[in-house]
Amino acid sequence: MSGFVYMMSDKPRGVIYTGVTSDLQGRVWEHRNKIHKGFTEKYRAKNLVWFESHPNIVLAIQREKSLKRYVREWKIKLVEELNPTWMDLYERIDEIENVYRPHENTRQWSDYN
Repeated sequence: MSGFVYMMSDKPRGVIYTGVTSDLQGRVWEHRNKIHKGFTEKYRAKNLVWFESHPNIVLAIQREKSLKRYVREWKIKLVEELNPTWMDLYERIDEIENVYRPHENTRQWSDYN
């Protein structure tokens, strides 16, 4: 089962929510339609502004935990490398390939090949 790490926002350089899922389209749909009460509903973070795919959910969870420790400016840099205008990527999920590639010295490197 593959996994995804993603970021939702309300506007360019606005609030940033980082999450992980095995069903990116379904999970973003839930955020957009306020299915669950929580951060994204409270702060109106309904735009998918960044995501990356992983070969399995365990590695995606590890990456999400790492990103949650990032300072805000690093997250903004990640978003703007993939999506400089902070447009909503929801309709383009199937068109974008953003596969996470760890540094070759990373212990789990073989898990990505």
